[in-house]
Amino acid sequence: MFYKHSPENEKTLPNGVIRTIKSYINDLMVCELKWQKGMLGETHSHPHRQCGYIIKGTFEATVGDEKTILHGGDCFYAEANVPHSLLCLEDDSVMLDIFTPMRKDFIE
Repeated sequence: MFYKHSPENEKTLPNGVIRTIKSYINDLMVCELKWQKGMLGETHSHPHRQCGYIIKGTFEATVGDEKTILHGGDCFYAEANVPHSLLCLEDDSVMLDIFTPMRKDFIE
């Protein structure tokens, strides 16, 4: 199975981040997110496990009670129902979010 980039798959979120669903099956979803400096992914949690991989840029990441700065090549993991947030510290930042199971709320 192959998925090719399509602008129709891009969605601008309320915080300005552009999310593109790259591919998914029932138990896995991959999304690309494009950020600008100052954009905030507010503290939230969900029943999905999540790994965020920073492709480019710098973020302040909080997972549970831990906070750190992440750069390109770094990643974070949030267990199901653990509060987490991101603050983008650099323009033109890009990351991948990988979820298991897939986020049905993203495609409805």
